[in-house]
Amino acid sequence: MELFDVYSLYDIEPVSGKGSHVFTADGTDYLDLYGGHAVISIGHAHPHYVEAIASQVAKLGFYSNSVINSLQSRLAEKLGRVSGYDDYRLFLCNSGAEANENALKLASFATGRSKILSFGKAFHGRTSGAVAATDNPAIQSPFNKTDNVTFVPLNDVEAMRRELATGKYAAAIIEGIQGVSGIHVPDDEFLKELFETCHANGSLLILDEIQSGYGRSGKFFAHQYADIRPDIITCAKGIANGFPMGAVLISSEIEAKKGMLGTTFGGNHLACAAAIAVLDVIESEHLVDNAASVGEYLIVELSKLPRVSEVRGRGLMIGLEVDGFTGSDLRRKLLFEHHVFTGGAGQYTLRLLPALSISKAEADMFLDKFKQTIC
Repeated sequence: MELFDVYSLYDIEPVSGKGSHVFTADGTDYLDLYGGHAVISIGHAHPHYVEAIASQVAKLGFYSNSVINSLQSRLAEKLGRVSGYDDYRLFLCNSGAEANENALKLASFATGRSKILSFGKAFHGRTSGAVAATDNPAIQSPFNKTDNVTFVPLNDVEAMRRELATGKYAAAIIEGIQGVSGIHVPDDEFLKELFETCHANGSLLILDEIQSGYGRSGKFFAHQYADIRPDIITCAKGIANGFPMGAVLISSEIEAKKGMLGTTFGGNHLACAAAIAVLDVIESEHLVDNAASVGEYLIVELSKLPRVSEVRGRGLMIGLEVDGFTGSDLRRKLLFEHHVFTGGAGQYTLRLLPALSISKAEADMFLDKFKQTIC
């Protein structure tokens, strides 16, 4: 059997990692400014994380959601406290797309409505409902296309108000910061207007914090810059530092009913052990503050460089464009000439999504390599 060929791969295989570095079998050291697509939150092979998973798998790796798993309750308590949402409830699953599927389904259950409002250039996943709410027809099959999703431009208050005023929408779904589109930040005032308009018209607000959450923006959730409290928040990526996991944070005003949501593997013992360890490290090493300070430093320093035409983002979720380079050209030069992993988006955007633990010295190392690349 061969692999189903859907990924464009670089001819590089990391075999180990430490902090913000990964290594190939021959010992070549690569500075990781991509974090495996915003997944590595506390750094590769963090000792506390490794110990937590090893200790748990030696006791019990998995049992189903038909019995009590106290690790789920420990995770819920800790996540609620650290995030500022201790009055919400937690549903655990396995990925970001699955989290968004459950959020959309839950909003429809709660309101009795079927329509969803999404935004231009949005990305919410590649599965059925999530990809229907994603503004990219190229990855929607005929099965996924639906009249139940309407798209309006990001930050267009009047278009948003006009749609929600129809009273037909179960929810609006929006990313805390758009990632796949190239790091586009919703205006804080727009998020406030969206929150108020949803509630005025009987719709719920779903905040997709899968890429922008868990401290990446310099706050635990990116929407907290706008000082709003959405009805539903979805998480994944950095939640367990690479162990597959997703989560839905749900307002206490939404009623839970037995069987309305479900999962086989979601919230399993190993995943919970990994996620608890991640929160331990985020707290003890003050990684949200680090993301804010190192991210601001990178944004300021990158903005000073010649040929850099635009820098967007918050914290350690950064997109930039450089005159004379496509994003792909920049990624390849950084990777193969300077041994730096970065991400891309669209034709021109380079994305930086490093571990929240990246140091200022490592940021300077990247800046030196980046200057060599564009000069």
